[in-house]
Amino acid sequence: MAERITTRDKDFAQWFVDVIIQAKLADYSPVKGCMVIRPNGYSIWEKIRESLDGMFKETGHVNAYFPMFIPESFLKKEAEHVEGFAPECAVVTHGGGKKLEEPLIVRPTSETIINAMYSKWIQSYRDLPVLINQWANVVRWEMRTRLFLRTTEFLWQEGHTCHETEAEAREETLKMLGVYRKFAEEYMAIPVIYGIKTESEKFAGAVETYSIEMLMQDGKALQGGTSHLLGQNFAKPFNIKFQDRNGKEQYVWQTSWGVSTRLIGALIMVHSDDKGLVIPPRLAPIQCVIVPIFKKNADPGKIKDAAYKLKADLFQRSISVKIDDSEHQSPGFKFHTYEIEGVPVRVEIGPRDLESGTVTIARRDMDSKESVPMDKASDYIVSLMDTIQKDLFQKAKKYLEQNTKTVDSYDRFKKIVDDGGMFELFWCGGSDCEEKIKNDTKATVRCISTEYREEKGSCICCGKPANRRTHFAKAH
Repeated sequence: MAERITTRDKDFAQWFVDVIIQAKLADYSPVKGCMVIRPNGYSIWEKIRESLDGMFKETGHVNAYFPMFIPESFLKKEAEHVEGFAPECAVVTHGGGKKLEEPLIVRPTSETIINAMYSKWIQSYRDLPVLINQWANVVRWEMRTRLFLRTTEFLWQEGHTCHETEAEAREETLKMLGVYRKFAEEYMAIPVIYGIKTESEKFAGAVETYSIEMLMQDGKALQGGTSHLLGQNFAKPFNIKFQDRNGKEQYVWQTSWGVSTRLIGALIMVHSDDKGLVIPPRLAPIQCVIVPIFKKNADPGKIKDAAYKLKADLFQRSISVKIDDSEHQSPGFKFHTYEIEGVPVRVEIGPRDLESGTVTIARRDMDSKESVPMDKASDYIVSLMDTIQKDLFQKAKKYLEQNTKTVDSYDRFKKIVDDGGMFELFWCGGSDCEEKIKNDTKATVRCISTEYREEKGSCICCGKPANRRTHFAKAH
């Protein structure tokens, strides 16, 4: 099976597709630009959704659902918003065999339809804050699509909040950026760089956009999630007003924030290898697979009993376990299957293991096997899940650190940018230099880190004074 996966060194883009197809995460749809998310892929999305949803609710947010069809006039109410999204919109002009009185936009994002409702629901400061999240699908008519990274339709969550003051909205924007960072690092085992986007890279209609940025194994960056301070840019055209504590009428202050199934693409490109998928245990739908090995002259009943006892023990410890005791496939075939599909831990139990009172335990993230006493196996596996989670994070963190490069010469930067990595450059902050660097190198400002040290230097492009370094990279 593994031979059908192109190596990363040979062709990273093809390797990425091969892992998705061979691990049965997704497949191409008959509808151009769309994908079918298969059960293996959707179960990872469910784990992402379940984990993030719990974090959202811990911070006081609740879920709701809004229509996927948006009146065209709504999108036109905010000038930057319509300009930013119009090229990507799918438009419905007919329904029920008749031409519609007003065309409907298939949801590219939900600020406008949600704000139309907020204008009805909010009258007083007592109605604030409004902290709503939506799990939904969106449609953006992408010209060049890639599975999980950029498809015409994709799944995501989008939070939309309203507040009394700008300070509260700003606090919310940064809080949710922190939630995304925590999720990426503690669940996805991916270290991130986080900060504010430039004017040219911010969300259409936002005052400020913040993001978390990740580095893939091919040296390219990937934007993992965004959090937007919308100010009153949508409140005013949608007339979302409230009576404040002094009896005066005010416009609300708003935020929006979201992540998508792109996170599955990040998981693949950060952790996986030439054998297939590698999944951090916290997001693995099946954390442990037990493969009983049956041989002639051995009692299959005793082997199965040992397997099911271990499964019961692990289940009690909140470890998701699958026993593959099917007889129509060889153990070797099964090992390859679960290796490609990225199950973090594999347990083998055969006649020799029964005789010695042990089990054989293999880690997916390493080429290693250990023999562990059967009565200590469940404790060992529970501990191993934490170890694998931490090891994957440390490996990814080391890669990020080793591939974050400080460069002061523009000529040198142009020579090495194709080697990949995050580049810390002095930049004056000017849009002209940002555009020139992008045109010359295809590298963009990933974000202006909120964790920076002031440092005097000269812009790598124009030579003007700069007081900090900024992260540039080529991106997916």
